[in-house]
Amino acid sequence: MEVFYLLIIITAALISGLLYCNIDINEAQDDSHLGKPNFIIILADDIGWGDLGANWPFTKETPNLDKMAKDGMRFEDFHAAASTCSPSRASLLTGRLGLRNGVTHNFAVTSVAGLPLNETTLADVLKEANYSTALIGKWHLGHHGPYHPNFRGFDYYFGIPYSNDMGCTDDPGYNIPPSPPCPRDSIMESCKINPCTRTIALPLLENQKIVEQPVNLSSLTERYTEKVIHFIRKARERMHPFFLYFAPAHMHVPLQYNSHFANTSTRGPYGDGLRELDHAMGRILKEVNADLQNNTLVWFAGDNGPWSEKCEFSGSVGPFKGTWQTQQGGSSAKRTTWEGGHRTPAIAYWPGKIPSNTTSSSLLSTLDIFSTLISLSGASLPPNRHYDSLDITKVLFGQSQSGHQTLFHPNSGAAGQYGDLKTIRLRQYKAFYLTGGAKACRGEKGPEQQHEPPLIFNLLNDTAEDQPLDPLSLEYHDVFPQIQRMLNIILQDISTDNTSLADYSHDPAVILCCQPKHVFACQTMWINCKEHDLGSK
Repeated sequence: MEVFYLLIIITAALISGLLYCNIDINEAQDDSHLGKPNFIIILADDIGWGDLGANWPFTKETPNLDKMAKDGMRFEDFHAAASTCSPSRASLLTGRLGLRNGVTHNFAVTSVAGLPLNETTLADVLKEANYSTALIGKWHLGHHGPYHPNFRGFDYYFGIPYSNDMGCTDDPGYNIPPSPPCPRDSIMESCKINPCTRTIALPLLENQKIVEQPVNLSSLTERYTEKVIHFIRKARERMHPFFLYFAPAHMHVPLQYNSHFANTSTRGPYGDGLRELDHAMGRILKEVNADLQNNTLVWFAGDNGPWSEKCEFSGSVGPFKGTWQTQQGGSSAKRTTWEGGHRTPAIAYWPGKIPSNTTSSSLLSTLDIFSTLISLSGASLPPNRHYDSLDITKVLFGQSQSGHQTLFHPNSGAAGQYGDLKTIRLRQYKAFYLTGGAKACRGEKGPEQQHEPPLIFNLLNDTAEDQPLDPLSLEYHDVFPQIQRMLNIILQDISTDNTSLADYSHDPAVILCCQPKHVFACQTMWINCKEHDLGSK
């Protein structure tokens, strides 16, 4: 009997020990997974600071993004690194301004190259750190050969290679001027070359394969969202950390969306499209929250401000009107260095890590996403180059309000040379050495003006950039030498840096087409389009 009881005790001890060991093993696996957080970066296209209800009380179309802000951290003073597509995206992925990484203006459908190959992307770094990486959405940093996303650190790619207005579609949506649809030509049906706009049908790619041409824009956001959710679930099943960069077409023109969202907003097509974007964000956040480990940082921002040239089909700059410029003529939004051109909505969400319902007034930039994610992943910054990016982990966790003391806003296509640092932010002060150049609604263009000494605005009490400081005032004389000194420092730093130079040459042979033999037709089939009243795109 004693032997029997002894066997029971030993067996119980062994079972207990095995259970204990199993718990330890599982916890070790979980800890290993938790050690590397997941990252989802959402970069909305041409969205305005005032397009989020969390920023601007007149906006009613973004309940999911507003809830994300309430449950996370909203940034008041957050800026795109440039005010057009390619330079902004290049800076996000490299942590470097265009004068360093070489991308100073947009790439075209016929662009041979893209983001210089000697630049290391955020996806490169995180992939090396054992992350699964994916890009879903717009790329616009080179589509030919080694410039394709699959060769720039992304394991998986699903999206359009450039902007949604860089090719005809069967559902051209809302735009000014109107976007003509692709022609119905039986010979060239598969590529749908539109000779009246010298453009070829907009392609949709999955990795390096064209899966649809022309792309159906009205269903694109829904398909993007499904791909995002699928990628998250697969990574979660594999217990593998992931980096997902989601770059939707919204809110770039032509505006197109699922018919379910038609006439749901008093703002018309723009508001309807904004509701669809917000709905997609709601679905993504729901999927993120399904993971009980809460180990995913979601960061939403814009690539630049609204394209005011598109009138009612563009977004809201909120209070950042750039009044000085609009009084001179032209736009003070996208393609300019006025606040409306590069101050974008931004929200960071990470339950249990980022304090909820908080607002950061730190001066921050999409540049900072690069260093922050690398730091959180435990990886190291690529060597032998200088960065304009800050690690703002402490800001995210509510432990600091420290941001940039100085932020440089490069010209991105409106006035002066591409990429020139002609606008400088120093604390609350902003200096313009160059203004003008961008078109306003209906085509009025602001005159290009040099300013020596620069116009200086105090954004603390002049968010609309209405009245520059009097050059004879004590305030001006105090801040101007500081601004000039910081400009000289950054220019000197860039001159000694390992900088790149992008190749902006063109070749029609690189146009993406499901039947390449038709590519050259878009160069030769130019017809008289006046009778169609379509003009040139």
